[in-house]
Amino acid sequence: MPIRLLPRQLVDQIAAGEVVERPASVVKELVENAIDAGATRIEVAVDGGGVDRIAVADDGGGIPPAELPLAVASHATSKIASADDLAAIGTMGFRGEALASIASVSRLSITSRVRGADAGARIDVDGGTAAEVRPAGCPPGTVVEVRQLFHNVPARRKFLRTASTELGRIEEVLESIALCRPDVAFRLTADGKPRIDLPSTDEPRRRVLAVLGESIADGLLEVTADTVLEGGAPITLWGLVGRPALARGSGRALRFALNGRAVLDRTLSHAVKEAFRGLVDPGRTPLAFVAVEMDPSLVDVNVHPAKTEVRFRQPNFVHQVVMRAVRDALRAADLVPAFAMTPHVHVAVPGGFALPGAGARSAAVASHAPTGDFAAFAGLAAEQALHGAPPVVLVAPAAAEPVLHANRTARRVMQVHGSYLVVEDSEGLLVVDQHALHERAMFEELKTRIAAAPLETQRMLVPATVETDPRAVEAIADAGPLLERLGIELGAVGPRAVAVHSYPTFLLGRGVEPAQFVPGLLARIAEEGHADFEAALHSVLDMMACKAAVKAGDRLTSTEIDALLDLRERIERGTACPHGRPTALRITTRDLERNFGRA
Repeated sequence: MPIRLLPRQLVDQIAAGEVVERPASVVKELVENAIDAGATRIEVAVDGGGVDRIAVADDGGGIPPAELPLAVASHATSKIASADDLAAIGTMGFRGEALASIASVSRLSITSRVRGADAGARIDVDGGTAAEVRPAGCPPGTVVEVRQLFHNVPARRKFLRTASTELGRIEEVLESIALCRPDVAFRLTADGKPRIDLPSTDEPRRRVLAVLGESIADGLLEVTADTVLEGGAPITLWGLVGRPALARGSGRALRFALNGRAVLDRTLSHAVKEAFRGLVDPGRTPLAFVAVEMDPSLVDVNVHPAKTEVRFRQPNFVHQVVMRAVRDALRAADLVPAFAMTPHVHVAVPGGFALPGAGARSAAVASHAPTGDFAAFAGLAAEQALHGAPPVVLVAPAAAEPVLHANRTARRVMQVHGSYLVVEDSEGLLVVDQHALHERAMFEELKTRIAAAPLETQRMLVPATVETDPRAVEAIADAGPLLERLGIELGAVGPRAVAVHSYPTFLLGRGVEPAQFVPGLLARIAEEGHADFEAALHSVLDMMACKAAVKAGDRLTSTEIDALLDLRERIERGTACPHGRPTALRITTRDLERNFGRA
């Protein structure tokens, strides 16, 4: 087949493959055009999930009748004029191909009236072929209507999902844009029914709550930063991040705005996830909206036709600014999750007070309970022991009260089931998971040590042979730098075994033998890889901390409990273990009073 120029219509359809992926892509392009036109209110109406019809109406500046044919022409735009303009793009759109691409795969019409003009005008385009411009009555602003999307490209239409799925994508796109522009009002109707109605506001927090839900307001932390990048360029940041308990199973929980543009960016996503590392389960994503404002010349938005991907000229500095801001917000907050108690039916008990759902035995104990907080716990424990309940180890209150996070005084009360420490503070009770807390303490100690130098190691007099699988043995060759930092020296002694020549004194001191640790270490390296050295190191340190920490069921002495609770005050992120599970739960005094009928 000879080389030849492609027809203009075919070129536009090819371009549409990148710009117009689905109805949500059309909505995004048209709404961004409306924002560039200075709109303060944007209304979107869709039918059939956007396949049958999409209409976007705005109150922006409008398009003069003479410019309507250019509006639907390829690479025609009012937003840039030269190559220099690409270095500092300040508008949502700039390529001049969205309307032409949409028109090439649909039946499109534009009706527009410039502010101050007596009348408007309309142009119709069918499959890329434009009709003559004709007068039309309309209010100031622009209405773009798209019908029968992909009617002339049936192969593309087959890849679309159900109408409800496509509508969900449209809602997601519109909400992402609305988060970035709280000063603009947005409304979406689908098949005549209202779906989104967001009035304009000058308070970004109100817009975030309107999109994410008022019910999570108490779980959001404000994030701010105002600093300069290398070279003195300013960068400001504002956002709301959810407490660890609000983490979601979907990556869509993270949303970002860059200079008013909704973006998907790995630098920003990684920064937020790193700030939450160890506070949420690795399989979950923090809930966050972060808006960054910076000099447009320091970011390249001309990366992909969809314009959601960007490239920072100083990615490391941007990463640090975002990560530190989120970390600061998390450090300043009390992240201990509250355990909400469900009120029970209260049963009257002789003696003048009531217990929730109490039986005769509990009533007897209550009516003869010793006075004082600690004495009450002692009475409960004695009653449980008399009736064969699992043992509770009591520990007398410490003479001095240590200070918990956010200056809450706390007092140790008891160890329960050899696994939990019950502590009181100014807000109620804390139930501390001793393994989770000690695991976090071990992890932070390891992280501090390894940041300064490789872990101290001990040479084995007789190498320990450990059985493992062939894939794990092969992983040794490429994991040299990681193993060296950990103080571990291994050598293959067959397809399914390795010899441990050196081993960390930290693990030996905690009674963790090579046979207990090395097989899991090699399996993790083989499964997760080590291309991201810091992530791999974090994962292994987490594993070491878990092995070295006290276990659930370990009975602790009074001195050991004192030391463990003291660690909670000194370690960073003491509210969660490295896996992201909480180290403590709080039962508030208010919940206790409500359940005991005192509220």
